[in-house]
Amino acid sequence: MFTRTESFREFIRFYPIVSTIAAIHIILYLLTILPVFPNYWFFENLSGVNLYIMEGELWRLITPIFMHSGFSHMLFNSFSLVLFGPPLERLLGGGRFLMVYLVSGFLANVATLLLEPLTYTHVGSSGAIFGLFGYYLAIIVFRKHLLSKQNSQIILVLCVISLIMTFLEPNINITAHIFGLVGGFLLGAIPYYNKNSVTSTVNEVSRWAKGRRGGLSTLSAIKMLIWGLIILIAIIGVIARF
Repeated sequence: MFTRTESFREFIRFYPIVSTIAAIHIILYLLTILPVFPNYWFFENLSGVNLYIMEGELWRLITPIFMHSGFSHMLFNSFSLVLFGPPLERLLGGGRFLMVYLVSGFLANVATLLLEPLTYTHVGSSGAIFGLFGYYLAIIVFRKHLLSKQNSQIILVLCVISLIMTFLEPNINITAHIFGLVGGFLLGAIPYYNKNSVTSTVNEVSRWAKGRRGGLSTLSAIKMLIWGLIILIAIIGVIARF
């Protein structure tokens, strides 16, 4: 699922949204280092600066998603997109995939605006990338038949590692990572966490509380664990910023 065997032309044809976003990453990075344009122009006008956003430059809630601070930053995020984006684009379709990507990044940037100082400046697609991880978590919880057990384990392990590294690495927008993940999860969960699933979960909790044989199903346990983990991480992340 996460192993790419397509040729370059096939990849572009099969995954046009992922290809376009990755191309934008590369083009914007090149424009910041080539002498054709003043490289500071792009950072001054497209990066996320909370003060400027509060003054009305609302495009800065979206444009930082495509900007990066250096080659390694751009390469890592683009590689993550190319690795984990194609399966979701194939599953959701180009339009819905783009919506998940942009909305996750947008929510991450809004959270950064609300929780970080006015002088805070940020660039990078990490919030949107974490949104993809969050959407995968929603699939694992609500539509686990769409992922093999092996791929589900890969996603869970990568999410845990990525969250740990978020708190260990310097110069990381922790707020964007956490709220991008939560945003992506909610985007994946809302259409499928309907009344029936709520009723089913409540009934299973009731059976467990009464001591009946069987207790909680594995699926419900995973639901509760992931919800609790995400909420706990969000609270810790917010507290850590003050």
